[in-house]
Amino acid sequence: MSVLNEPLTDAEYDRVALMLARSERAMSLEMLDGFFAALICGPDLVRPSEYLRAIWGGDKIGGDKGWRDETEMQEFFDLIMRHWNSIAGALSSGDVFVPFLLEDDDGVARANDWAEGFARAMKLRTDGWTELFDDEKQAGLLVPILALAHERDPDPAMRPYNEPIDAERREQLIIGAAAGVTSIYRYFATRRQTSVRVEREVPTPQRPRGKVGRNEPCPCGSGKKFKKCCGAVTLH
Repeated sequence: MSVLNEPLTDAEYDRVALMLARSERAMSLEMLDGFFAALICGPDLVRPSEYLRAIWGGDKIGGDKGWRDETEMQEFFDLIMRHWNSIAGALSSGDVFVPFLLEDDDGVARANDWAEGFARAMKLRTDGWTELFDDEKQAGLLVPILALAHERDPDPAMRPYNEPIDAERREQLIIGAAAGVTSIYRYFATRRQTSVRVEREVPTPQRPRGKVGRNEPCPCGSGKKFKKCCGAVTLH
């Protein structure tokens, strides 16, 4: 098995989580998993130069504090690419998709962060997702995902239930969300193939090999020179 297709170890997940924690606006690790799941199963390709900024919640890739050095930046790209490949591999092979969920202080995996990450990715290509929303037979695939995504919505009118979700219903929603990702992946398969032909590239970061030169293509896959993209981020 190629190193780039190996699932992350627990220690590597912790490493990614620590990197993300540098910015209060960055996604959590669970949210990142949902975000990637939506990008992979969704209708349209989204370039890394766009979704990396969404992960950090702003223009500064690497968080408010930036990267300590170029090696650390490359490490982050490498780790999240492996996680992307792990999700994509499961979906393309037809294996059961299992979302990466974290337990709260009470030992409950609520899945809200995961679903919110999925919803964030959908907002990057709203027009593409409209096809599924408008499909009366298949729109239900999104119901459990959006129910979990809006459970904590500040607007009570957006919350799916008037009462707190009990353990049994939460489990049903999580199972439905996981199954929904697999079905959505199949639903948009033809459209994604068309997008790949048009774009002529897969939207995953390129694994850096050694130190990145300032005038070389940025490893995030944006197509820009490193000095004009991630290399412009403050290094500490």
